[in-house]
Amino acid sequence: MEEVFFQSSIIDLLEQVTKLYSISDIATELQVNQSTIHRWLNGSVQPKSFIADRLVNMISRKIPAQENDEKNGDFTFIDLFAGIGGIRKGFEQAGGKCVFTSEWDEFAQKTYSNNYPSKCPINGDITKVNAEDIPDHDVLLAGFPCQPFSIAGVSKKKSLGRPTGFEDKTQGTLFFDVARIIEKKKPKVFVLENVKNLKSHDKGNTFKVIWETLTQDLKYTCSYRIIDGQSWVPQHRERIVIVGFRNKVDFSLEDMELPPKGEVKLASILHKTDGTEPRLPQDGDKYFDFENNKVLDKYTLTDNLWAYLQAYAQKHRSMGNGFGYGLVNENDIARTLSARYYKDGSEILISQGEGKNPRRLTPRECARLMGYPDDYVIPVSDTRAYKQFGNSVVVPLFHAVAEFIKPLLMEEIENENHNTERIYAEKRIAI
Repeated sequence: MEEVFFQSSIIDLLEQVTKLYSISDIATELQVNQSTIHRWLNGSVQPKSFIADRLVNMISRKIPAQENDEKNGDFTFIDLFAGIGGIRKGFEQAGGKCVFTSEWDEFAQKTYSNNYPSKCPINGDITKVNAEDIPDHDVLLAGFPCQPFSIAGVSKKKSLGRPTGFEDKTQGTLFFDVARIIEKKKPKVFVLENVKNLKSHDKGNTFKVIWETLTQDLKYTCSYRIIDGQSWVPQHRERIVIVGFRNKVDFSLEDMELPPKGEVKLASILHKTDGTEPRLPQDGDKYFDFENNKVLDKYTLTDNLWAYLQAYAQKHRSMGNGFGYGLVNENDIARTLSARYYKDGSEILISQGEGKNPRRLTPRECARLMGYPDDYVIPVSDTRAYKQFGNSVVVPLFHAVAEFIKPLLMEEIENENHNTERIYAEKRIAI
């Protein structure tokens, strides 16, 4: 009877370890074949008693990090394709602690490091980062670029890690780097962000491969939703958000309640010209003339540029096209801010009244339009700032996503800690 109980305890240990490590890593650690691990799990072969100590050691290596996390945050996360830290900002606001960052662009790194000073360096090219060197974490965040996927020649799904498995289908795309890190580190949750058109990209093949990789190969319980940032900021900005849980969790992003769209107007983010504009130490007078209570003249379009944009819009209207500038006032909602905004600002032009050319948004207004707080530092040139905010995310949208998944995440963390304590207790009793 004691032997049966002890064997059951080992299997419980093994099942716990499979949630923390890949089968390949477990097999390497225990110096057995992967097929042996599977036979232990299905009960066809019983593991030797000494295996229990090795499994406990594998679990214990995770515990110090967990204890440290409890002191510094409710949960830990890593920030991949971090940009200037918009998704990170939302998850920190929900009580998370970032333990690893990867971003390749040196100018984005400059903005990121100014706003998130840390002893941990920002890792560059994610394709050169070894997944084993990434700290353990509860949540993986990634706003990965959208690239085409080739699925030619893939006729049968294979298991993870084999030459013709998901690696073969996604090789050469940056999504593969997200997938390999998920496969290796097995975070409790991942949150991925991309443009709305990811769903239709490459005639739907891109999303098909992503979804199959996440749900079938990596076996995460997933949900996705296209969400408009207009619920939080005065900007029409639709993005697809994909969330996956490592365990079977009953959830749907469709159940996430969103604030009404369109209630927040541009007046909330524009510089105040009535003497109430806050003087930000990090901005100084880069964007605003405090003596005369007005936005600096350099943001007003020149006569030549304004004439060109009007002529361009008229030309396309005559052809039946909808191309043209987006002229708005403080009571409006803006179009989507893009990374090309630095070129002419045409998608969002602020009206300055009759007889005066419209103006661009200032970088500080762009930061506000994306939901960044005013203490966010903008250490780069206007051109770089426009690109960075145009490529960023709506911060309060991801704060809302973080708050939506947090109760489920904390339950997963509590269950894992409880299971670890139970396994230790059972092992002591069995011995």
